[in-house]
Amino acid sequence: MTRHWTLALASALTLGTAPAAYAHNHDAGEALAQALAPERELIFADEFNDGTLDRDKWIVIGPDFWVNNEQQAYIDDPSVIAFTDDAAGAEGGALILRPVFKPGADTKADRNAPFVSGRIESQGKFDFMHGRAEARIKLPDNVGVWPAFWLLGNDKWPGTGEIDIMEYVGEKDWIGVALHGPGYSGETPIVNKFFFPEGVDVTQWHTYAVEWTDTQIDFLIDDHVLYRVTKPMVENYGDWRFDNEKYLILNFAMGGAYPFKTNRIEKPYPGIPAATVEAVKRGEVEMLVDWVRVYSPAE
Repeated sequence: MTRHWTLALASALTLGTAPAAYAHNHDAGEALAQALAPERELIFADEFNDGTLDRDKWIVIGPDFWVNNEQQAYIDDPSVIAFTDDAAGAEGGALILRPVFKPGADTKADRNAPFVSGRIESQGKFDFMHGRAEARIKLPDNVGVWPAFWLLGNDKWPGTGEIDIMEYVGEKDWIGVALHGPGYSGETPIVNKFFFPEGVDVTQWHTYAVEWTDTQIDFLIDDHVLYRVTKPMVENYGDWRFDNEKYLILNFAMGGAYPFKTNRIEKPYPGIPAATVEAVKRGEVEMLVDWVRVYSPAE
């Protein structure tokens, strides 16, 4: 793993800094970066301040969609796609994606998922090629959940190319990033994990981002590059499929392939322990998204 830190943050990590100091160093570094960076065009933004989903920007995925043995049916309902204007630490309103335990609600008999949940996409509304996509997100501390923020092309997978900016399977000290394409899909070699420093984890607000060009893709957390993939790295395995337009996806999956491969939990559901089921029943499990923004490529 390649990690790039500011000197102040590196020194803080050496001293075992608490989250408040980490945030202070991040804020100072971000302000400096913004002051030095050239102006970039904001080409898409949703601040989630209106209390309702902007259907001019997003579509909602329904229950017919199913991949990866996931244990949820996606529905278009305020029980799973909601909004709040009082989330601590959010700048204005925030989007809530949450699973709900609802056995018997799944319309696909061959799946019979015990959960319903939410997935929104910008497909058909907004896509882009190259630039920076980022979202400020707060995640739950529950094993076997699978929320994600990612980009997908408009053709058949995996030839269309996939950029996973943030995937999380419920171990709160790390998140995953990945690329998928022809020859490097599924058990892709183009994958990495980022482990947070001591005292910091996914339950705090973080900005997850990708800087995407025609020669390389950088994955970032709070403006620090955690992993870089170059075109030659990809071409060791297959064709580079990242010079086409891609759309945004935010979703909250439950269990399935990635969580199960991480924790090997089989019951009560693949990848999902009983404690997480009970937390969902209590309404404690959710992903908060403060905002999503996309910028044109840096000059």
